[in-house]
Amino acid sequence: MFDQRILTYLQDYLTPRRKALFEKVLEERTNHITLVAQDVYQLHNTSAVVRSCDVFGIQNIHVIEEKFPRRIDKEIAMGAQKWVDINRYNSARECISNLRNKGYRIVATSPHDDSLLLDDFDISSRSAIFFGTEKEGLSDEVVEEADATIKIPMVGFTESLNISVSAAIILHTLTQKLKNSDVEWRLTDEEKNLIRMDWTKKTIKNSDQIIERFLNQ
Repeated sequence: MFDQRILTYLQDYLTPRRKALFEKVLEERTNHITLVAQDVYQLHNTSAVVRSCDVFGIQNIHVIEEKFPRRIDKEIAMGAQKWVDINRYNSARECISNLRNKGYRIVATSPHDDSLLLDDFDISSRSAIFFGTEKEGLSDEVVEEADATIKIPMVGFTESLNISVSAAIILHTLTQKLKNSDVEWRLTDEEKNLIRMDWTKKTIKNSDQIIERFLNQ
């Protein structure tokens, strides 16, 4: 449960520069688009996707780990795992159900001809963009559940990209479209406060003990 008194007290431990940076980044964050990685085998790919989410202002990433449970490689993520919320699932069904309950469209990525071109994708509704492995792509379950399928235009002999490259291209394109639209894509005040608290606690050493002392005063 969010407590403004605790946040105000904790933020006294931050430098003005750090607090200003938090506010600057929060203004560019969104939950309107979220990203899902399904059973990505290579550890560095998942970590690189987390980094791309942070760079392009995506606050939540969802990781389905039915086949390959993985930690996030901190060196590749370059600290991004501190600032992006990583949601883990044991099955695609669980992930899809959770996202639908939150009002997201399920959007699969696929290079096939019947997929919608990225530039033509309608960003007006909340969308969860699903990525699979470079070799096998998304599972049949995800493809069947998808409300839409999108692809990156490609004109070479190769018809697939590494997941981390695909994610970066798609996130850049869609976030730019959002910022040039009338869509209300920014975080709510409630979402911002919860993230401020999380980031502040992660920044301050022994924050739990500091909070406990404050509450006991």
